[in-house]
Amino acid sequence: MNLTYVLVVTGPIYGTQSSLCAYRFAKALIEKEHTLERVFFYQEGVSNASGLTLPANDEFDLSKAWKGLSQEHNVPLETCVAAAFRRGLINVNEAKLHALPASNMAAEFELIGLGSLAEALLNADRIIQF
Repeated sequence: MNLTYVLVVTGPIYGTQSSLCAYRFAKALIEKEHTLERVFFYQEGVSNASGLTLPANDEFDLSKAWKGLSQEHNVPLETCVAAAFRRGLINVNEAKLHALPASNMAAEFELIGLGSLAEALLNADRIIQF
């Protein structure tokens, strides 16, 4: 039975296992031919959207992994706009709009409001939070 999933990631990119577990779960869903509707990054989870993470050579590059998952399987990576702004994560459009000197959000991640998450939750068979 093919189910539709939405993942909500609230753990930071590094420092806890939450984000890595979410990524591994996402890969397992796809391998089992379930539908991963989207991954929504909220609270500290928005740090996964940073385009400036630079892990050591011997560490798993989780940001690169999320981007690859999105590109390879057409999975939207959505980031809560309010949580991102509070934590200093800004995309190119918002940097221009607010006359900021730079952006730091990876292009594969979208800034989205909580309304988008609420809509996704109505349509998903399963919602899993990490």
